[in-house]
Amino acid sequence: MGISPHTKHFLSTVIVHLACTAILQMAAELCFPMELLGWSQAFQPIHRLLLIGLLPALYLAMTKRRPHTAYLVDYACFKGSPTCRVPMSTFIEHMNLTPFVEGRSIRFMTRVLERSGIGDESNLPPSVSYIPVYRSLEEARAEAELVVFSAIDDLFAKTGVTPDTVGILVVNCSIFAPVPCISDMIVGRYNLRDDIRAVNLSGMGCSAGVTAVALATRLLQATWPQHGAHYALVVSTETLTSNYYVGKERPMQLSNVLFRIGGAAVLLSTSKEKARFRLTHLVRTITGAASDAAYSCIFQDEDAEGELGMNLSKDLPTVAADALKANITAMGPLVLPLTEQLRFAVLAVMSSISRKLPINGRQVLRPSVPDFRKAFDHFCIHTGGPTAIDGVQRVLGLSDQHVEPPRMTLHRFGNTSSSSVWYELAYVEAKGRMSKADRIWMIGFGSGFECVSAAWECIRPAEQTDKAWAECIRRYPVGAHYRARLAETIEC
Repeated sequence: MGISPHTKHFLSTVIVHLACTAILQMAAELCFPMELLGWSQAFQPIHRLLLIGLLPALYLAMTKRRPHTAYLVDYACFKGSPTCRVPMSTFIEHMNLTPFVEGRSIRFMTRVLERSGIGDESNLPPSVSYIPVYRSLEEARAEAELVVFSAIDDLFAKTGVTPDTVGILVVNCSIFAPVPCISDMIVGRYNLRDDIRAVNLSGMGCSAGVTAVALATRLLQATWPQHGAHYALVVSTETLTSNYYVGKERPMQLSNVLFRIGGAAVLLSTSKEKARFRLTHLVRTITGAASDAAYSCIFQDEDAEGELGMNLSKDLPTVAADALKANITAMGPLVLPLTEQLRFAVLAVMSSISRKLPINGRQVLRPSVPDFRKAFDHFCIHTGGPTAIDGVQRVLGLSDQHVEPPRMTLHRFGNTSSSSVWYELAYVEAKGRMSKADRIWMIGFGSGFECVSAAWECIRPAEQTDKAWAECIRRYPVGAHYRARLAETIEC
């Protein structure tokens, strides 16, 4: 049986009070500096008593102001249906039958698909299978309900938590913003409490899944225990039906090829009871203010014919690299051991001097990146594509096993936008690689441009494989022949 918060506060007060008394007694008995000893003896007994009582009061005040730790109770990923499965051959055949796609565009999208790292088991919504694609509001709402309700049902079944104990709801979906909103759809479906704090995030792209966790955490810390919000529910998804591009601009056609249906439901709490992970740090860096290229590299716009789509700029890899470096700079001091921080600081100074004083026209030392493998055991990197994953691997100096979760998630489920990091975490656990006290780094990239990361510590590994990976995890990682074929297509 756990100790109540009031009992903990009382015991803390007694312990600090006794410690202060012991310190003063020891100071009088030992060789305490005479000036300080004389200064303490100048107080009247009542003043000494007040001083001793003030220290515990200050300690308790600081403790109360400290935010409550957030915990991850559990999560569930949307699996998808065999009827929504779209092999590469089916996707290419569909493009050839689509009226608005011409020959050059078909060849372009075929090359992109071959280099995308996506396998033959990813899913697309039923509306995309129509010829022509049927982009109605009804179909988009049906897609959202399918993904969101399935993930939440699995989460409640996993945790045994009842909907009436959820006091906070945060939903992120960038493109689809129906009325009523998706959070209202969830409230109505599960009959959630009428005083629930419900928030919808939109327009934030693939990083919104981690951002939603940050927002839910802040709401939990601000309202508990006054509001009685025992749990916060976070739902991350992206609705493809409403964002399918039917024009001819190649940068806008990329989103049709790269993104797949997916979603995740996550349950957070300020109580360690039932929790499986502890949230240790959250860092969000936005580079849009410093660069127009960063702000506009992922941009929803209309083409020359008025067709709405998502424009993915060629500057995206460079912008993402800059955002990652900014996020690394902020995250490093929070998680790296002191020895690694000192090593990095020395190398940074030497590199700076080397840039200013090159020898024979070349730089002696190149900029270094801290070794984050000393701070984290697992890395969940957004599945933006093989090039993006390769870039993060190169910058952070990660091994092939470190980036196996994002690669295999991309192969099995495609780019599921903001929910991809949860599929990766589920992959690590499904492979049996998660242990107690392991540290996980989630990294998401999104429009704006921003890089958002979360650091977790495992309290208790999963007892069962998440439904999304349960039937196929034995086939992963895929063989060397797939990776060789992918490397060959990228070089071409």
